[in-house]
Amino acid sequence: MTPRSIPSIALVLVMATVGHAPQAVLAETATALAAGAPAPVLPAITVSPVKVASLSDRIFAGGLVQALETVQVAPLIEGQPIDALLADVGDRVAEGQVLARLSKTTLDLNRSQLLASVAAARATVAQAEAQVLEAEASSDEARRVADRARALREGGNASQAALDQAQTSAMAATARVTVARQSLEAARAQLTSTEAQLANVELNLNRTDVVAPVAGAIVARNAQVGAIASAAGQPMFTLMRDGALELRVELAERDLIRIAPGQTAQLRVAGASRVLSGTVRLVEPTVDQATRLGHARIRLEEPGILVSGMFADAEILVARRMGLAVPVTAVSTDPAGATVMRVDAQGHVSRVTVETGIRDGGMVEIVSGLTGGDRVVTKAGAFVRDGDRVNPVLAATN
Repeated sequence: MTPRSIPSIALVLVMATVGHAPQAVLAETATALAAGAPAPVLPAITVSPVKVASLSDRIFAGGLVQALETVQVAPLIEGQPIDALLADVGDRVAEGQVLARLSKTTLDLNRSQLLASVAAARATVAQAEAQVLEAEASSDEARRVADRARALREGGNASQAALDQAQTSAMAATARVTVARQSLEAARAQLTSTEAQLANVELNLNRTDVVAPVAGAIVARNAQVGAIASAAGQPMFTLMRDGALELRVELAERDLIRIAPGQTAQLRVAGASRVLSGTVRLVEPTVDQATRLGHARIRLEEPGILVSGMFADAEILVARRMGLAVPVTAVSTDPAGATVMRVDAQGHVSRVTVETGIRDGGMVEIVSGLTGGDRVVTKAGAFVRDGDRVNPVLAATN
């Protein structure tokens, strides 16, 4: 082997070693070897291409499952003992279904008494009406007698005393009509009052059946047979309206302003065999001053699987779009903003300021600063400075 052939062999070996280097680097290395100069040794740096990807912006939160709306059922009458309970916790009831019955004994006695009072009041009214008719007839007769006495007096056939007596009788008869009419009004008023009391008792009799005001599931029952019904204490029953549930999650302030009604969510509960779906129903308008946390409520689309009081994790989808993305590790952040180390076709490194967007898994969206096909140093913490020259090696892709 001649000394002249050694550079050629070295050139082949070096080119085989840097086979992943770009053509410009290979050409430069070959030129340097051919001229007898030592070949530059460039550090191998892993780079990742800027590519288009589907990115999702999500908020992760947790909270307790609770009833969408609870309805408390209390007795509409008080002081009556509970005779029977017809529903229990866990039962699903329809609107108007009887849940409990109160004793009717006292109310039945009151009703019988008032029925008798109504009959007596109606008889009194009838008597008063008859008295009015009698008084009106007597008044008419006394008026006619007074008229005749006046005519006779004018003709000189009756004395003044007879005329005065007839007129006095007529005035007394008119007064008796007034009294009779007032007695009739009093009797009618008494009848109306008694009938109102009877209607109230009959209403209370109907209210001895405690019914469900809405359809739903019973989540609590405080009533006991024999207890005296009262609206002042705990409700007899608590209903979960229509069996609807929601998840009330806690959110940090920065996430609270990004969430809005209508956004979809995926829910995960310990022990559940699959992921459940939900929709943000309400974002509460206040933040707790002590914890600096806000709350949002997510309606469950399949409420029959969960139970009120369970803990669930929610993954709320805020936005989803296609955009340019690079690995999260490629972006470094400082007070001046976010930057990446871009590597051109000749292996030159330059620091580029970028604007980032959605972070999804191990990728981050690049809103501005890069274009599709650019390559960036995969790990921003690598010992690479602006202006360096490297041997770029594409990162392995799954």
